[in-house]
Amino acid sequence: MNIVVCLKQVPGTTEVKIDPQTNTLIREGILNILNPFDAYALEEGVRLKERCGGRVTAISMGPPQAEEMLREAISLGADEAVLLSDKAFAGADTLATSYTLARAIEKLGQTDLIICGRQTFDGDTGQVGPELAEMLGLPFVAYVSKIEDINKGMHLQRMVEEGHEIIELPLPAVITVVKEINVPRLPSLRGLAKAKSAPIPVWTAEELAIDMDKVGLKGSATRVVKVFSPQRVNRGEILQGEPEEQVKNLISKLGDAGIV
Repeated sequence: MNIVVCLKQVPGTTEVKIDPQTNTLIREGILNILNPFDAYALEEGVRLKERCGGRVTAISMGPPQAEEMLREAISLGADEAVLLSDKAFAGADTLATSYTLARAIEKLGQTDLIICGRQTFDGDTGQVGPELAEMLGLPFVAYVSKIEDINKGMHLQRMVEEGHEIIELPLPAVITVVKEINVPRLPSLRGLAKAKSAPIPVWTAEELAIDMDKVGLKGSATRVVKVFSPQRVNRGEILQGEPEEQVKNLISKLGDAGIV
């Protein structure tokens, strides 16, 4: 069984700064980590490999420093990893990101299952999984909390507001998983040794032979026009006195404001 897990490196802090010129995150000088939701996707991919056999390929689109995260993925059980890195990919929204990932997965060859985390810690949209499925023409299920059985297809349990749904899914397919699906493992000594020396190929736009009008800012259907923090406005007052006096004072103020 050939499994692809899509990963993203995200800032390991909420104290991020925005470039006022590009309205994108300033990543220099910030500790970057494996997106927490993607850790559950990777763990589930490794568990399926241990259960059914096959290979797990971790794939990520990002800057050169994302290689460190991919080595972490290998230490956690991935068999191999591929980094998609090119200046042409910079500034991509979820649509352009999904297009690039889709072309890379096609280049990998036969894939039985693609697993993504529910959403990324920074973008928080949850759009890459379904967009990837649409571009690859594959069936898709979101919020998967348990893989009950797998043969020619999969029996899944997915979270919904009322509880859970049981779904039968044909393969190949794309799924996004929630944190309730498993508990990610820690890297083993063997895994750390393997990750240190593992080759991690870097695929550029040229190697993927992609349409340059569909990647990066040029291929993005959405743009961040402006990013700003709203000004904090202190309004209101604390009414003093006994409860009855406070109520009368409140009603009076609401009347003066034309609210009542």
